[in-house]
Amino acid sequence: MGLDVLNDDHETQVGSYFVANYPPFSVWSPQHVPAITSALDQPHSATDERRPAPLGLYLHIPFCRKRCKFCYFRVYTDKNSSDVEIYLDALSREVELYAKRAALAEREFDFVYFGGGTPSFLSSQQLTGLIDRIRRHWKWEHAREVTFECEPGTLKKSKLETIKAIGTTRLSLGIEHFDDAVLEIGGRAHRSAECFEAYQWAREVGFDQINIDLIAGMVGDTEKKWRDTVEKAIKLDADSVTIYQMEVPHNTILAREFSASNEATPVASWATKRAWVDHAFAAFEAAGYVVSSAYTLAKPLPDAASTNGDADRSGFVYRDGLWHGADLVGTGVASFGHVGGVHYQNADSWEEYIERINRGELPISRALPITKEQSLIREMILQLKLGRLSAGYFKSKFDVQITERFAKPFSSLVDDGFAEINGDDIRLTRAGLLRVDGLLPRFFEPQFTNIRYT
Repeated sequence: MGLDVLNDDHETQVGSYFVANYPPFSVWSPQHVPAITSALDQPHSATDERRPAPLGLYLHIPFCRKRCKFCYFRVYTDKNSSDVEIYLDALSREVELYAKRAALAEREFDFVYFGGGTPSFLSSQQLTGLIDRIRRHWKWEHAREVTFECEPGTLKKSKLETIKAIGTTRLSLGIEHFDDAVLEIGGRAHRSAECFEAYQWAREVGFDQINIDLIAGMVGDTEKKWRDTVEKAIKLDADSVTIYQMEVPHNTILAREFSASNEATPVASWATKRAWVDHAFAAFEAAGYVVSSAYTLAKPLPDAASTNGDADRSGFVYRDGLWHGADLVGTGVASFGHVGGVHYQNADSWEEYIERINRGELPISRALPITKEQSLIREMILQLKLGRLSAGYFKSKFDVQITERFAKPFSSLVDDGFAEINGDDIRLTRAGLLRVDGLLPRFFEPQFTNIRYT
């Protein structure tokens, strides 16, 4: 990762520190593709005497009106309607291929996630056509959550009605900031007026949950602009809010610009970003929200009753499922998935993805089977992002007492003021939560502690 994000005066350099999975993506390889093929061919009765893990579906929609300067995902801004149709046809056929595999046959989805790119880039007709084709092979009527990401400027009320009609329960609006100059510098296609309009339409359509995304420390951001953004976000009264700290991954427009200029990135320092997110957390808490993870706050559900802040609330089934070992069928170009203890990623080029689907084969390009120890570490570090761990959960599932197995890294968190441990209850302090991704490598296996993460 290469970033000392624990150093309070460290500037934001080009590189990533956000931990999305374990082991690191950089150690996944083509040589392990047979492992995921084998996992997909194993009926559950042959591999697991218990109930199968919850199952999720991720659908990658890689189209955008404009590429954000901080975006590192596989997206396209140059595809016409014919290209879009070719891709959507391939995506539906990929879902069909998975539906026929023994490990997935007759399993129902617990959650579905439309990500991108910009899923709301699709027209209502394109979206309904895609869903109709998928439902011939797999349905999600019983899914507890269906999330759909939106860019505000792509929305009309009629399109939101279509998005709700396909079963969406959680709408996520990628607002990022309410200052138009900051949005423009970052390469965002929308402006603040479109955010307010889209949010109002979404409320009128009546989604079960509306989430808004914000990013602290974007280029051009200032303390005043950030506080104004937080204030406006609170007034929206969304059901949940996701707040990220700005970083500059290597394969972004910003990274190329900064590298070419040989100048430091004009992104706020890590200490500044943590202070700004801390302010946002406090402001949202004062407005009745509860901190749900290092990045999310949510309003408690009306019938939630709790004295310790752990009540069931406007949750995130996708997040909690993945962080507790759920299987995920990842579909679309460059998407990631995980089935039966094997990670995998699809081909990351348009041409290879389409070609392999046309040949009637899954477009998987690299994979990694993980050990029981790695599965334990993966769940532990991802759940640590919630700000709390139950040692009893890991004892029950993995027969490991994590406070003993990982005594040294846990002790270091306590010594540094980043965690508190009371019996089986492990809690991050606010200081620990705000820098959690920088703490997670303490738990990595030795061979991964200094490896490039992406």
